[in-house]
Amino acid sequence: METLIDSTIEVQQLFSQQKNYAKKLRKTTTQDRIAKLKKLEKLILQYQNQLVEAIYKDFGKPAAETVATEVLPTITEIRHTIKNLKSWLKPKNVSPTLPLLGTTSKVYVEPKGVTLIIAPWNYPFQLAMNPLVSAIAAGNCAIIKPSELTPHTSALLAQLVKELATAEEIAVVEGGVEVSTALLDLPFDHIFFTGSPAVGKIVMRAAAKHLTSVTLELGGKSPVVIDETADLQDTAQKLLWGKCVNAGQTCIAPDYVLVQESVKQPFLEALKKQLDIFYNPQQQGTEQSASLARIVNTKHFQRIGGLIDDAVQRGATVAYGGKRNESSRFIEPTVLTDVNYDMTVMQDEIFGTVLPVLTYKKLDDALAAIDQLPKPLAMYIFSQSQKNIDYLIKHSTAGGTCVNDCLIHIAHPDLPFGGVNNSGIGRSHGYAGFLEFCNQRAVLQQRVGWTSIKLLYPPYTNKVDKLLKLMLDWL
Repeated sequence: METLIDSTIEVQQLFSQQKNYAKKLRKTTTQDRIAKLKKLEKLILQYQNQLVEAIYKDFGKPAAETVATEVLPTITEIRHTIKNLKSWLKPKNVSPTLPLLGTTSKVYVEPKGVTLIIAPWNYPFQLAMNPLVSAIAAGNCAIIKPSELTPHTSALLAQLVKELATAEEIAVVEGGVEVSTALLDLPFDHIFFTGSPAVGKIVMRAAAKHLTSVTLELGGKSPVVIDETADLQDTAQKLLWGKCVNAGQTCIAPDYVLVQESVKQPFLEALKKQLDIFYNPQQQGTEQSASLARIVNTKHFQRIGGLIDDAVQRGATVAYGGKRNESSRFIEPTVLTDVNYDMTVMQDEIFGTVLPVLTYKKLDDALAAIDQLPKPLAMYIFSQSQKNIDYLIKHSTAGGTCVNDCLIHIAHPDLPFGGVNNSGIGRSHGYAGFLEFCNQRAVLQQRVGWTSIKLLYPPYTNKVDKLLKLMLDWL
């Protein structure tokens, strides 16, 4: 069957093939799955140059960024999974409780079956491959639906997966919204979706029809809190990189800054200086930089431009940046001050190189500002005061938090990655991601001819009542 599926009938046929093959796949050994992961690693390295070219064609991403943010994280995930898979697949012993003395208990992990991975356009390779690594490790079949907004990368994904496995095990399905709709009508055993909260709600509604489990990696407005103890040069360097990598089109990109009032001006000066170092070293303008990606399409270019225009019309100031070129979909890194929460830029996730800067006097003011918005996918704290760091973590919530750096928590394979409510459901990466694609099956085995629970069998005499009371008092 072709990996490019255009009709609902063909999608259903592919799903049926995978449903049948899943019964065979669940019997695969640890070594079988490791072999498949090693083959995937080899293919990725073989396709690396083609991947760099495809992503550049899709949205002008610099080669170094593609290797650093698409290839390297995926290879890291594969190698970490290979190293640990034997341990992950081994049944976990569970100690008995006092009423269940004499029993043995274990937790087995078993594949869920046929899984759907819906990948986004912003990291079109990594965010398709990393969930696939977990799906393979857990012994599942998988259908990958890449974004139609990055057609060159989607075509390369389809080609790579064709070499990795037959379609009855792993397949890439290209197409638009109509293909996604056809896939979501099917009773998958698990859906892994990465994208916006708005589309995440659509996926969750579709999954509810079949009571399908979901992992939703969403987004939102990830805040940055900078206090007066922060090293401003270090902060500006790390923050600007985190904001501008992939042209800000990152689900955990710093979305807005809350800087302590007393250090606002020196922070802005440090940020401007760093902007020139990164993207304008020859003073020829940031548009000439070969280190800045472009916005994925005209629709998103206009959306981001609209955020800037709306903010300025409502009283915001462009501290620096703001230049745009629609023909090349270039938006200069733009810092906005005098921002308030009535502006659209403070209500919608930006997903571009626009950084609103607000101020606060006390930490509680910063926390109150963060609480005005839904729970974020990430939170960034820049401070040299451990007391302040601990206070901010204790009195806030976020899917993940990075202290004195940006984005890099996503690169740690042993840290579960995911959001909270509006910013996501479930976790990915490493063991946490593996478990998302598994059913954790509880198994308790009792000895024949014996059970301590027989002491509680009917008839319910005073003796049973006394025993229950004793158990409630002492267990």
